[in-house]
Amino acid sequence: MASSSSNRNKEENLYESWMKNQREEVKELQNAVVCARKNEQSDGELNELLRKMVNNFQAYVNGRSRLARVDVSPFFAPTWCTPLENSVLWIGGCRPSSFIRLIYALCGIEIESRLAEYLQGINIGDFGQLSGNQIIMIDKLQRQIIGEERKFSSRLASLQEDVVDQPIAMAAKICDTKRDDNETEPLEKHGGDMANLLEEADELRMKTLKEILGILTPIQGVEYLAAAKRIRLCLQQWGKKREQEHNSNNNYN
Repeated sequence: MASSSSNRNKEENLYESWMKNQREEVKELQNAVVCARKNEQSDGELNELLRKMVNNFQAYVNGRSRLARVDVSPFFAPTWCTPLENSVLWIGGCRPSSFIRLIYALCGIEIESRLAEYLQGINIGDFGQLSGNQIIMIDKLQRQIIGEERKFSSRLASLQEDVVDQPIAMAAKICDTKRDDNETEPLEKHGGDMANLLEEADELRMKTLKEILGILTPIQGVEYLAAAKRIRLCLQQWGKKREQEHNSNNNYN
């Protein structure tokens, strides 16, 4: 697939806009939690806020899909993310199963060592009150999503192996010679297959989020999204801090 600086700029701008939106949404979600605890916001209002957040996520996913059809490779190793962020990527984003692991962490079933640092300033009290039925539904969803992830990971491995198969290797040999459309067709097909995989992985992420919010109560859903977005922002901040420290150390050497 053809790559251009113009498209890369669009991809980076989409990401930066999305991260800016995350910072704004965290504040909105945290304010909603405070109001709900004071009985100043109804379940209906909380559900409307959750729908807004889901729709924003869907718009971001749709934007990624359009750009990936032009050039998908940057989404698998985005230059606009820090190395730390890229180290936890799974097919261009977070593992859907990590969405569920966060629930377990929040409700105290599985406490991660640095969770308090991740969630500084966020009240997550309602997660200690998950019902038995909620936990059963979450466990069932987790097993289902992990199974789907394994299928996707297997497809990704096959696509990566295809890069060194004969059709792709032949296309690579002629990189220094005049090419025609037939010679680059294997690479175009590979890019299209990778774009399909990214799109389907994003659909799984979206599906998982919707399933989770369908299981949680409105206030739990708002608390959950606030925590998830806070973690994502912290990961970006930590990545930038590590880069700064690494650059400083290199300057001293």
